[in-house]
Amino acid sequence: MKKYGILNGQLSKTIAELGHTDMLVICDAGLPIPVTSNRVDLALKKGIPPFIDTLRAVLQELVIERVILAEEIKVESPVLYQEIRNELDSIPVSFVSHRNFKQLLPEAKGVVRTGEFTPYANIILISGITGLFS
Repeated sequence: MKKYGILNGQLSKTIAELGHTDMLVICDAGLPIPVTSNRVDLALKKGIPPFIDTLRAVLQELVIERVILAEEIKVESPVLYQEIRNELDSIPVSFVSHRNFKQLLPEAKGVVRTGEFTPYANIILISGITGLFS
């Protein structure tokens, strides 16, 4: 049995298989996920697991080069937006419309669905590379 880190086997495997510039999405319960996507469904009930807890767990295991957020999060969910910014530290953030965000989903290697109900609680993580290969 794994001692620490992400215990969900499907999520752990998805993270381990990411290469440089691959995309992993963490989303709220309502984001429409393409049927062809590698869906990692963690949603249990409203609010469980929370988006921010899921993001924190993934950030501990994945090297992130940059992230993409929907522009709408700044106005519609400013508290969550600030929490995300606090977790990202110095990771560069770019913004697209929510409509364009959804159009990027088919390119993702995985989409992690949480139980979050906060509007626009969605993020695209672009995998980076560790110092081992640079």
